[in-house]
Amino acid sequence: MTNRLLKPRQEVGIVGYGAYVPRFRLLAAEVDRVWTDGQAGTPIREKAVAGIDEDTVTISIEAARNALARAGAIDLAEIRAVWVGSESHPYAVKPTSTIVMEAIGAGPYAQAGDWEFACKAGTEAFQAAIGFVGSGMARYALAVGSDTAQGRPGDALEYTAGSGGAAYLLGPADEALAVIEGSLSFATDTPDFWRRAYQHYPSHGGRFTGEPAYFRHITAAATELMAAMGTTPADYAYAVFHQPNVKFPQTVARQLGFKPEQIETGLLADVIGNTYAAASLIGLTAVLDQARPGERILLVSFGSGAGSDAFSLRVTSAIVERQGRAPRTRDYIARRTEIDYALYTRYRRKLLVE
Repeated sequence: MTNRLLKPRQEVGIVGYGAYVPRFRLLAAEVDRVWTDGQAGTPIREKAVAGIDEDTVTISIEAARNALARAGAIDLAEIRAVWVGSESHPYAVKPTSTIVMEAIGAGPYAQAGDWEFACKAGTEAFQAAIGFVGSGMARYALAVGSDTAQGRPGDALEYTAGSGGAAYLLGPADEALAVIEGSLSFATDTPDFWRRAYQHYPSHGGRFTGEPAYFRHITAAATELMAAMGTTPADYAYAVFHQPNVKFPQTVARQLGFKPEQIETGLLADVIGNTYAAASLIGLTAVLDQARPGERILLVSFGSGAGSDAFSLRVTSAIVERQGRAPRTRDYIARRTEIDYALYTRYRRKLLVE
């Protein structure tokens, strides 16, 4: 049988991590009030909304600075790659990654690039960073997932499309707060979600986004990873799955044999929405904020189009001292200012004036 496990020649781990969530919140009930007179129900409670002066770049920078704060006194010149995964890069032609690299003081002798694979663009960058460090090409590589997600006014996505970001500095295992034990990817041409050039909002396949897309890919990636590693759900203290809403990750966790308490720490969709390329990675930051040495974490992303990346991590003793070096993810979630649909429309520039 083919061993599909992805494992670098040199052990790699997370040296620093950080998240950023904008303070503004739009209640799902407010979207429901505007579009269905409160008759449709809500898939989540509320979502995070980027301010009028925030975008994928500013969110990425804040998350990256938090990751570097947790990493401690490293030589920024040794960050040889800065990669940003997103569905909402502010420029069609101009990289987000070079702006982030300059803002954090890394480069200029570094590889910079933007990644795109719907909601798993962030874990694409994370996966590549593991390979970059594990091959010996770099001591450190920075992977970021960040989005100011868009949803067509009145569409189901508008209830859940949130804003936020997470950043991870990957480096040598002996400096890591969590070591990557192995990873695996599973991808097919399943067109459940798309946005063609010049279209402002994405389209989706409705119920088609569930069984053949989300559930098939996450289940296949997670099952194969655990089989290749010889682990079971009972071996993990935490599991984090992509969270377009609350129901999907709860259902896939149950299908795979995980208990509700194993996923509750990293399940943030109800309070910040689906942060697309950052969703599973922000969930992981919340888990790392309270994880203890020796605990294992399973992380499985999903990106429409479609694919999943699965990772098995083992927390080290370095986690204890580094958790408090930057704001915790729940601190950002607690720091909230509620806005109405009108202000949301203004902040997200949904009303075009010519």
